[in-house]
Amino acid sequence: MNPIAVPFAAAPAAAAPAVARPAAAGARLDYLDATRAFALVLGVVFHASLSFNPYFMGWAVQDISTSPLVSDFIQISHSFRMEAFFLLAGFFSYGLRQRQGTRHFIVSRALRLGLPFVAGWFLLRPLVVSGWLMGAASLRGDYDFWAGVRGGFDTLRTLPDGLFVGSHLWFLYYLMLATALALLARAAVRLTAGNASALLPRVDRTVAWLAASPWALPVLVAPTAGALWFMRFWGMDTPDQSLQPNLPVIAIYGAFFGLGWLFGRQPGNIVRFGRLSVPNVILAVGSGWAVLRLSVIQGDPSHPHYGAAHVGFVVCYATLMWTLVALSLGICRKLLDQPRPAVRYLADSSYWMYLVHLPVVVWLQVAVAELDAPWWLKLAGVSVATIALALLSYDLLVRSTWLGALLNGRRRERVLFRRRAH
Repeated sequence: MNPIAVPFAAAPAAAAPAVARPAAAGARLDYLDATRAFALVLGVVFHASLSFNPYFMGWAVQDISTSPLVSDFIQISHSFRMEAFFLLAGFFSYGLRQRQGTRHFIVSRALRLGLPFVAGWFLLRPLVVSGWLMGAASLRGDYDFWAGVRGGFDTLRTLPDGLFVGSHLWFLYYLMLATALALLARAAVRLTAGNASALLPRVDRTVAWLAASPWALPVLVAPTAGALWFMRFWGMDTPDQSLQPNLPVIAIYGAFFGLGWLFGRQPGNIVRFGRLSVPNVILAVGSGWAVLRLSVIQGDPSHPHYGAAHVGFVVCYATLMWTLVALSLGICRKLLDQPRPAVRYLADSSYWMYLVHLPVVVWLQVAVAELDAPWWLKLAGVSVATIALALLSYDLLVRSTWLGALLNGRRRERVLFRRRAH
């Protein structure tokens, strides 16, 4: 059976309205918050796992304890976590623009995305670079934490060379690009279709079909696989080395953002898209298995079957990407569709957590790299310690401050460090 021809959603579109009531304007959709938090926390674990990969990949340090299972986790988790995040960013951005108007929306995006991108690059990138310096020093047996930190900030002396590149904050830059493209597309529709009354109903019908039709998956997979064909590493490139937009990358992330934006017009469509189904599970498992097997061959251009393997790899990777994004939404809706204080707190903190996590991850990886302990124990320790430190700093320094208002839209009361009433 052709895997991409299996229905993307088992139930017909006609049955969807019974389970897909849109939320009231401005209502908080708990399961979407949970999905966004899951994608960002998964990114923390993803980065924490890189030092335990048995295959050298230029990371800051390579642990003495590694496992092929880590390589498989890296491959699978990298295929969908940021795509899910961009889909939800588009969905929430549409609602925010509707409530605020275009002018205020642009200002809020510039502050919430642009300011952390600029300030974070000057503050966080040197700390990340310090981790690389610490890792190199540890190999020579002269590890010095503070020397590494000083060396990281010394790299700012080379400016303006390399300004705003080489940072995990690239996702903010691409979010700004995707937002700009969505606003330009909106303006173009309004210009070419008058008040858009003729074109937008057709767009809405198309999006509803993509969300619910059993034949939508091949339509989504084909262009995604075409863009993946031009990627160099890991299936999906990380575009952190240049401010010049990577066109295949912006095509994929922009498509997820744009689809999320269009889902925002009719919120029931995101429920239909993320509905759990047996075909989706089968597709995710089958395409994931194929990606892991084919990645070995397609990573070697000299292999006699490289061309066929690369075709199969990008098609299966695209299938895995779409099905795992849909399943993430469906699972979170099944399990986390009711208000839960702990989940909401994690959702509120996840943006801050992702901004600040990478230096801590690398420092901890360097610290444990030579310890005689199993990889899984060290990976769990690095992940839990990083998340705990991020949550503590969020509650103490961010949540109830102007920074919390910038990142989360408004200040909120502390939870872990409550102020005592006088």
